[in-house]
Amino acid sequence: MKRLTLAVALAAAVSATFAAWALSAPAVGPAHATAPQAEAATLPPLPTAVKNRKRWIIGVKCDAPPFGYIDVRGKHQGFDVEIARWFARYAFGRASRVSFVCAPTPAREPLITTGRVDLVISTFTYTRARDTRIDFSRAYYKATGRLLVRNNAGINSLRDLAGKTVVTTSGSIYETWVRKCFTSTNLIVQDNLTNARLTFEQGRADTLMWDDTVLVGIAATNRDLKLTNDLFLPLPYGIGMRQGYRAMQRWVNSRLELMRKADRFYPILQNTVPPRFVAAFAKNILRPNNTFGYAPASEPPAETVCP
Repeated sequence: MKRLTLAVALAAAVSATFAAWALSAPAVGPAHATAPQAEAATLPPLPTAVKNRKRWIIGVKCDAPPFGYIDVRGKHQGFDVEIARWFARYAFGRASRVSFVCAPTPAREPLITTGRVDLVISTFTYTRARDTRIDFSRAYYKATGRLLVRNNAGINSLRDLAGKTVVTTSGSIYETWVRKCFTSTNLIVQDNLTNARLTFEQGRADTLMWDDTVLVGIAATNRDLKLTNDLFLPLPYGIGMRQGYRAMQRWVNSRLELMRKADRFYPILQNTVPPRFVAAFAKNILRPNNTFGYAPASEPPAETVCP
């Protein structure tokens, strides 16, 4: 019970930090938007199930600012959340036509395969193993793995992990990579990022291994913490959906392309990431002159390649 209380308190503190920024930022877009529907009129049609329901059901992170979190007002916020709201605008002309479901890392695939959500937009790294169980949209964000450490931890790179304790989330590519490539490292896996961060901050782990998109914000709010210079597992995020659901995949990919051409990802970034991080993150988003994809099948899966 005490552990749960601490985890809830930590999640609230993280959300409050980013909520302060969100409250001062202008809205990403209007709550009622008819232009996107007209813009998308000639593109693949909305899947029937979503059209008949008149609402999306989308899984998002609830404890991973700035990509997905719940703010002090109890509202979902973040980069991935705003993409979901744009999908609601494109489909129904209203950003509010979406219901959110918390999708921590180990729950993302089950939420899709059991039909509880239409899509998962939840810092969902594409891997070929996952692609055998679910389908992904095109890539929409390029993330990189990093190590969050204390200033005096004696960890400056991956080479220093022998005998150290690493914490990450279960079901993540980092869990797979550490188990395969760092056999002399102690590994702790937690069911969500809040508990992984709690494990690290309580001193039960020497480093937290996760996506730079989230760790940079944690380091920025605590002068006793830093990110090492190592960059690893540069794998893009995609949007997860039921395998073989081609109508859904066509709809999602066409709207992501529409957003890219209209440069809609950049204002989302501006309004969900603190200003000092915008320039660094801007190269990782889809823009009119910036596009990217997943690694070709001829290359070995990144999470199976040891440094």
